[in-house]
Amino acid sequence: MKKPLKPVALTPDEIALVRSLVIYEDPHILALAKPAGLSSQGGRGQVNTLDELLWAFAKPGKARPRLIHRLDRDTSGVILTAKTQPAASFLGKAMMARKFSKTYQAIITPSAPEPPAGRIDVPLRREEQGREAYMRVCAPDHPDAETALSRYRTLKSAPGCALVELSPETGRMHQLRVHLAHIGRPIAGDVRYGGALAVSGQPIPRLMLHAIALEFPHPEGGRKRLEAPLPADMAGLVEKLGLI
Repeated sequence: MKKPLKPVALTPDEIALVRSLVIYEDPHILALAKPAGLSSQGGRGQVNTLDELLWAFAKPGKARPRLIHRLDRDTSGVILTAKTQPAASFLGKAMMARKFSKTYQAIITPSAPEPPAGRIDVPLRREEQGREAYMRVCAPDHPDAETALSRYRTLKSAPGCALVELSPETGRMHQLRVHLAHIGRPIAGDVRYGGALAVSGQPIPRLMLHAIALEFPHPEGGRKRLEAPLPADMAGLVEKLGLI
């Protein structure tokens, strides 16, 4: 039997922060709008991860909500947790069965993809470089190849950039980032995979990738769709670049 996890002591500011991120809650689930720069879990720094910040919602003597999936540290958007073990089990099985539908938006450069909408079906493999992990495009017969499928469609284009909607059909690490870089349209601010750090004179301070919606089976039945609007910095950049 697993030993219960030891609660993490949080500061009043940390508690206020994580509570401000809540976008939906019921007896079974808790959903938050994760900001860019906050690790989902497993961070190496001194700052608490989102997984640790979830102790702010734990009832005395009870476990904290459990993350059902993760977002990259620099990706913002909807992230789902389960408040009970039965809900965690139900949602975990639904995710493994690919019953979750994830929708992202990203600013890409240097133009809209050709064709403006399509499907990227390119296998990926993981590569370790020191303490960092990368995903690389590879041949289907590579011994480490993992199937990776992504759908995209252009929402708006402007000189030097475009706003695209993305729907991953598989859940590989960095999948959308690597797939877009592979077709020559890296996500703005993606230092790891060749993204531009300035677009039309506008500095790009971070990865411009946002998980805008999540649809999934609810433990009580039916399907639930949750949305998180673009964060202020990305929304401001969309407006300045003429991608409205």
